[in-house]
Amino acid sequence: MRRLIYIGMGVLLAGCSSAPKPYGALPTDAQVQWQMMETNMFVHFGPNTFTGAEWGTGKEIEDTFYPTDLDCRQWAATARAAGFKGIIITAKHHDGFCLWPNPVSSHTVAQSSWMNGQGDVLRELSDACREYGLKFGVYISPWDRNDPHYGTPEYNEVYRKTLEHAHTSYGDVFEQWFDGACGEGPTGKKQVYDWPLFHGEVRKHHPNAIMFSDIGPGCRWVGNESGRAGRTNWSALNVTGFTPGAGAPPQDTLNSGNVHGEAWVPAETDVSIRPGWFYRDSENDKVKSVNKLLQIYYESVGRNSLLLLNVPADTRGHIHEVDSVRLMAYRAALDSIFSADLAQGASISASDTRGRKFAASNMLDGDYCSYWAPHDGASTPSITLTFPEPRTFNRVVLQEYIPLGQRVKSFTVEVATDGSWQTIAHETTIGYKRIVLTPTVTASAVRITFDDAFACPAISSLQLYQDNIYRDENQAVARFDTKSAAEPLVFSLENIADIAGFRYTPAPGGQEGVIITYRLESSLDGTAWTTVHAEKMFDNIVNNPVEQDVTFDVPVRARHIRLTPLRVSGDTYAVSDFSAIL
Repeated sequence: MRRLIYIGMGVLLAGCSSAPKPYGALPTDAQVQWQMMETNMFVHFGPNTFTGAEWGTGKEIEDTFYPTDLDCRQWAATARAAGFKGIIITAKHHDGFCLWPNPVSSHTVAQSSWMNGQGDVLRELSDACREYGLKFGVYISPWDRNDPHYGTPEYNEVYRKTLEHAHTSYGDVFEQWFDGACGEGPTGKKQVYDWPLFHGEVRKHHPNAIMFSDIGPGCRWVGNESGRAGRTNWSALNVTGFTPGAGAPPQDTLNSGNVHGEAWVPAETDVSIRPGWFYRDSENDKVKSVNKLLQIYYESVGRNSLLLLNVPADTRGHIHEVDSVRLMAYRAALDSIFSADLAQGASISASDTRGRKFAASNMLDGDYCSYWAPHDGASTPSITLTFPEPRTFNRVVLQEYIPLGQRVKSFTVEVATDGSWQTIAHETTIGYKRIVLTPTVTASAVRITFDDAFACPAISSLQLYQDNIYRDENQAVARFDTKSAAEPLVFSLENIADIAGFRYTPAPGGQEGVIITYRLESSLDGTAWTTVHAEKMFDNIVNNPVEQDVTFDVPVRARHIRLTPLRVSGDTYAVSDFSAIL
């Protein structure tokens, strides 16, 4: 009888085991809810939409902004159909133009002739987001190339009031995007930003808003604009001693986080569906393919990051038909790939479990808040799925229960085929979600071993899928030439002609360096040269190293053009193409 009592008490204690202790930096509830959104839509819209610039000068007249048929409900309907959970709008870009009647600025929609100065894009969009069940966010750049106060202590108060008005006039704001860019203003001076003042203003009105910058505090830039989070991606980051912009951590650190980072600052992957961030007619045939969008999804959401996909509005104020059709095809592909979880119906077991409350079966119940966990100190614990019949798959999805921190350092995926175990993947971090792309296999069982973890794993979900759509396009190797930093580029035509502009395409991903600023000259004979641009910049090329098409205000009569780098991103630069546009 005494032995039965002891056995009964042991079972009871096993069923009531305490939860694992949290490890390391931890997310707030708002950060967890933010990451569960997974994908949001960015909308770049403003004077640049009408000028074709990436970074406006701040000298554009207010009437430059004149959408002929603004329809934010169309944006929201498109976003919802594409599966996005929220929309972030460029309420104020570097040119300083405000898409709402900001009372502390004279460079806004209120000074334009659009809607007789009565227009308000933020009002239209925030109302549309509420109607379609989407969250509403704002990008408000602290850089201002128009405001006369920029470069003085007074500007920080102007910017604070700008934040105040945007955050008190349009309902709930789920994310505040702080661009770290800090260039010269209209007086030629740069600003010393008062980040504590800015953060405090947002917290005053929206304490749960996620604030984006290179170092958060809510989420961080992923370190590139190509749509790729690190294969190893920690949500923790060391922020002490760093600032947004020029004082940010190195880009490779932003891409992968810090393994024992002091603060929870998860990565947000921002990338545009087009080569540029603002709409251009010339890019209608360059919208990213469904296959490329799937790659971006796998390398962002599938690598513990939220995806913020830019879909710019056109000059009408619509999401262009090409973009919306591509988004619907992308959504259909995701729905097809992730329609049938092949782990369902399997039996699941674990090498170690800390009690019934943390059973392995929790990973299959669809509830993120229930999870499997082994006892503390369990050495390389594993979980095994056994199927009633062989199943074919090539995607393994794992999720950690991140309210307890990010814990897993590495894991291995094996499958049982013909009675023996075969390794098909060895990966590093998991975080909120990890999608492992494996070879297509048909297996009777799957085993995942957690090779290294800083605390016992806490795994919320294990899913398996078969993707018959995505194709790896990384085999092609692009050709490019590497030049010394001062070596000019020269392009010659067979005959003298009216040249409308030129094209410079850096190496893919900006490898081997890019030209940032340059001098451009023309010549009729290759001996006497005339300056076309004494000094000009390729805006944002370091972060977004894509094809640069530069058109002249008036055609240049010449046979030769020469581009001389003035500033490059390294000791060298690379070029895939340099040619004249006729």
